[in-house]
Amino acid sequence: MYYADHAWLGGEATEAGVVIEAGDGRVTRVRPGVAQAPPGAVRLRGVTVPGLADAHSHAFHRALRGRTQRGRGTFWTWREQMYRVAARLTPETYHALARAAYAEMALAGVTCVGEFHYLHHDTAGRRYASPNVMGEALTAAAAEAGVRVTLLDTCYLRGGFDAPLEGPQLRFGDGDAAAWADRAAGLKGDGHARVGAAIHSVRAVPAAQLGTVASWARERGAPLHFHLSEQVAENEACLAATGRTPAELLGDSGALGPLSAAVHATHLTPGDVALLGGTRTGVCMCPTTERDLADGIGPARALADAGSPLSLGSDSHAVVDLLEEARAVELDERLARRRRGNWLAADLLRAATRDGHAALGWPEAGAIEPGAPADLVTVTLDSVRMAGSPSDALVESLVFGATAADVREVVAGGRHIVSEGRHLLLGDVPALLADAVAAVT
Repeated sequence: MYYADHAWLGGEATEAGVVIEAGDGRVTRVRPGVAQAPPGAVRLRGVTVPGLADAHSHAFHRALRGRTQRGRGTFWTWREQMYRVAARLTPETYHALARAAYAEMALAGVTCVGEFHYLHHDTAGRRYASPNVMGEALTAAAAEAGVRVTLLDTCYLRGGFDAPLEGPQLRFGDGDAAAWADRAAGLKGDGHARVGAAIHSVRAVPAAQLGTVASWARERGAPLHFHLSEQVAENEACLAATGRTPAELLGDSGALGPLSAAVHATHLTPGDVALLGGTRTGVCMCPTTERDLADGIGPARALADAGSPLSLGSDSHAVVDLLEEARAVELDERLARRRRGNWLAADLLRAATRDGHAALGWPEAGAIEPGAPADLVTVTLDSVRMAGSPSDALVESLVFGATAADVREVVAGGRHIVSEGRHLLLGDVPALLADAVAAVT
């Protein structure tokens, strides 16, 4: 049993004095308006929200933080630095790095992560003796960090519309989509892990093979994610090669729909926006990465208005802070539109919780309500960022003022994994990160 001083139960404001009862890892009863903590209840001091869902992660990118900021360049020059790290990873070092990265997420209030996984094979592109050992290293890492994971096994077959895989990219490829599907079928989920699919991008999977990946996901009722129109150059190449935009190409291949999510969706035509919204395809925005890579500002508000649910991801882990991702959606929209108040704070928090979990194939999660997993994140009201927050505007203070550093308590599936800002399962997370990064850089 938990007693939250304040809790967000899904509306525009928080409730005071909320008793949250749990059993077998799930919420069984919620009682707001209780004046005092019942005997034996765990006190959650601050404002408590459901566990956060990081819907788009590349765990190995965590090793790049601080190493890609010197000099000028573009996404494409950054990518070469990323490939150098990809070339060094082994199943063992990948596990250690992912475990530390997921622990950092847990400290930031993330209880579920979507891992967009394409680093499948050895450095020569050969399958390991255990073909899914790299993916299994990721799911094991998440379990040790105490978070749930959706492994979005990614089909990545070519280096561009007219380019084969080469160098470190050889680790990504399965030859063709049928071989990818055969290997991915060997992945199994369990209580903390679910398996989904991903199309890296339309430049990385030939048009004739997109449908194979889409069918694989559809037959399993699994989420299907894809990078979409992240770069203008990708759009131009797609139009030149196929006569269609990336969104149109994916639509023609059966890849769009309520179980799908377009990541970034930065450079869209009005027709693309209507197509994604009309098919209820979700959109995962990753603002801290999109600005770090100078990608641009995507039309998040227009997509939501068209019918696309919004989720959030930390992507390259330039920053691991879902609250920052949430407010950046609004703040970037202000820069683009020169107008404030494009999103309610509660809508942004919903993207980081319920809608993010739905995008990852956990529709039962992301809310503090009976039947949902007992995922609770408590943000202190005593930090310099949150001190003085008005009681009738705690949602706004949380979304627009708090950071990951203000997370004090995290409960995931009924298990306390962070207390007083310390990871209870892995202990010294900074040391784990330092060692894991040093091993691959």
